[in-house]
Amino acid sequence: MEISAKYSPNEIEARWYQYWLDNGLFKSKPDGRKPFTVVIPPPNVTGVLHMGHMLNNTIQDILVRRARMMGFNALWVPGTDHASIATEAKVVNKLAQQGIKKTDLTREQFLTHVWDWTNEHGGIILKQLRKLGASCDWDRTAFTMDETRSRSVIKVFCDLYEKASSTGASAWSTGIPRP
Repeated sequence: MEISAKYSPNEIEARWYQYWLDNGLFKSKPDGRKPFTVVIPPPNVTGVLHMGHMLNNTIQDILVRRARMMGFNALWVPGTDHASIATEAKVVNKLAQQGIKKTDLTREQFLTHVWDWTNEHGGIILKQLRKLGASCDWDRTAFTMDETRSRSVIKVFCDLYEKASSTGASAWSTGIPRP
């Protein structure tokens, strides 16, 4: 076997990362080991990784890999956030470049453009994390607007509303911080 005189990260890192994925080394299933779980504070669907994301994700990856080496059943859950205000701004700007005003569209038409944007740009950050070798369980990727998460958010808000209504309290007295 001949060893190259120069390190070729594109060749080496991609091959090893694929090996780790193919062998399920980042997956976690409940078993007798003590669990250790980190959920990525989801980056939004409007952009690309920046230095803050990188610092945050590097620390998370170190913690999860260390937990694995210590024998924990470690799970790093990836996901993205809808970032509705930022996404709306991006879509409105894109429509303006096409000569379309948001006010000229119905709600359904605008949402179609938003979902098109999300489908086109939403996975960029997760692809970048994969390229960097993040040890997430990619089969568990979540999006804040997927069915499960949306149902959970609606339930929590309804529960808080009912709690506030039954006690005569305002929503702010239920622990929701004031804006």
